Amino acid sequence: MVTMAEINDATAARAAEREEVLTKARAAKAAAPVLATLPTPDKDALLRDAAEQLVSRADEVLAANAEDIEAGRGAGMSESLIDRLSLDKKRIDAIADGLHQVAGLSDPIGEVIQGRTMSNGIRMRQVRVPLGVMGMVYEARPNVTVDAFGLALKSGNVALLRGSKSARATNEKLVEILQDVVVSRGLPREIVQLLPCETHESVQDLITARGLVDVVIPRGSARLIRSEEHTSELQ
Repeated sequence: MVTMAEINDATAARAAEREEVLTKARAAKAAAPVLATLPTPDKDALLRDAAEQLVSRADEVLAANAEDIEAGRGAGMSESLIDRLSLDKKRIDAIADGLHQVAGLSDPIGEVIQGRTMSNGIRMRQVRVPLGVMGMVYEARPNVTVDAFGLALKSGNVALLRGSKSARATNEKLVEILQDVVVSRGLPREIVQLLPCETHESVQDLITARGLVDVVIPRGSARLIRSEEHTSELQ
């Protein structure tokens, strides 16, 4: 039987989780203008620095990943899911290489998609600009944490990452490393943040943070995508 004290504790924990999501979303919104105007060479240098730091701090990442794997096995996670969760130095090298590849891409910001001159002489152009704050919801693959950061940064967007509870320790370490690189470049650490993952309601908090989050992208199984589509339709 559930006691009133347990109900009160659960209610307080849920309120704290929601407030954490909204607090981080506000901080992301405040940091968005800084990233939106960051020059391409600075973005690319930051991406390359992040890649180098991931490789040099691989032992820290692997130690955190081992915690998640141990917890997953203890919870009866299937070996196929354990494999998706698992990292080794080869996989970390591949994640870092992905950041180098993103750094080598052309910058989409400022690209003129189309334009024309009107009869009165006014020239109109359709230009690519950052969205602002990008939320990403994903499952047990910790590589997505870095992939999402890289693509968001290159396109001038702040990343709010909501990963799987099963990869919590790994994701926390990855984001810690990315934030260290961001700060070393004189930028707000809020350019990339990890959201709480204790309950699924934190996803709803992210999706419904209107005026703070500009787009939310689900990445993962068809079940995850259908769930987030359904949630967004209800808001």
